[in-house]
Amino acid sequence: MRKLLEILRMRFGSQLSFRQISRSVRVSVGTVSNYVKAFQESELSWPLAEDISEPELIQALFPDASIANRKGLIDPDWAEVHQELKRKEVTKQRLWEEYCQAHPLNAYSYAQYCHRYNQWRGCQKRSMRQLHNAGEKLFVDYAGPTMPIINPDTGEIAHNAQIFVAVLGASNYTYAEATLSQKTEDWLGSAYSGNS
Repeated sequence: MRKLLEILRMRFGSQLSFRQISRSVRVSVGTVSNYVKAFQESELSWPLAEDISEPELIQALFPDASIANRKGLIDPDWAEVHQELKRKEVTKQRLWEEYCQAHPLNAYSYAQYCHRYNQWRGCQKRSMRQLHNAGEKLFVDYAGPTMPIINPDTGEIAHNAQIFVAVLGASNYTYAEATLSQKTEDWLGSAYSGNS
């Protein structure tokens, strides 16, 4: 919300694109679009009156948000944020944008959101130091995401490669190899290559 006036000034005063504004104020294109759409649907016009205050602007753009809700910033459910971040392709930026849409008047800035999440996670994190002797342990598994194998003649995806990963316990030396499947023969071939 603190960037609302800046977004409106860049869009209507400087005629910048949503992407240019997004890069400049470091919010998503979707957030810029939502704020511009709310402004266009309001009864306000550009340029804004010089004496308009930020609370008046917010009330004009988001009339459904009650004044009582503006008293303080709202913390998200950090446990839920933590669980969501475990899913593929979910980022803090995306979760912060959803949080801002849910609490347009009470949202933390992105930097503060990340800082508070890291503080929460630091209190939750439990760790146990493990010491590994050199050459004693090798950790092996397939990585979750696959990589497409493109046919150079047609440009089509021929297969999705499975990524085998092996890591030495003491040195964290990593070996990775793409295989066509996770079948026994591919597993054994990769494991043998990783050990040699």
